[in-house]
Amino acid sequence: MEILIKASKRDSSGTGASRRLRRADQVPGIVYGADQEAVSLVFDYKALYLEFRHEAFHSSILTLDLDGKKESVLLRDFQLHPVRGTIQHIDLQRVSASEKIHVKVPLHFVNAEIAPGVKTAHGVVAHIYTEVDVSCLATDLPEFIEVDLANLEAGHSVHLSEIKLPKGVEFVQLSHGEDVAVATITKPRGAKVDEAGEAAAE
Repeated sequence: MEILIKASKRDSSGTGASRRLRRADQVPGIVYGADQEAVSLVFDYKALYLEFRHEAFHSSILTLDLDGKKESVLLRDFQLHPVRGTIQHIDLQRVSASEKIHVKVPLHFVNAEIAPGVKTAHGVVAHIYTEVDVSCLATDLPEFIEVDLANLEAGHSVHLSEIKLPKGVEFVQLSHGEDVAVATITKPRGAKVDEAGEAAAE
């Protein structure tokens, strides 16, 4: 699904100019990369926020419509108001179809309710990571990565090496030899005490 965001070139710069834009329900931004000049942008706040609030906006290739000219970009950074939480500024990076990109992609955990560690041992799933860095071509970038917890026992964890990835995608940490755990099922409190009590009773 294409995520389209429209922008116009911004001539004015500086703190005062950005403040005036925000008061007019506009958001300042910038697009850079792909061996091209950085261009200052301005977005309509409402239209931008409608897309920004969705998870896919933060981990997908976006289509930037800059005064009628379209190009593929990634959201690289953003600033929110510390109190109101409104978008203050966004940074976009142009992407090339032939160059690999590094992007944080969200993890979607499934089948936790049928995992033996939850269903039988009454453990609790702890998410150690909710997003991970991946490397791939822009055309191979997944919207999210699914982590299946169906066979996870209490006291055990799921590591990066155990997660099935789409073709052409690799975990950056794993390529550096870091096979970290992304989720675990913690044993319920009192489990050892209960077991000891049962043994004593017998």
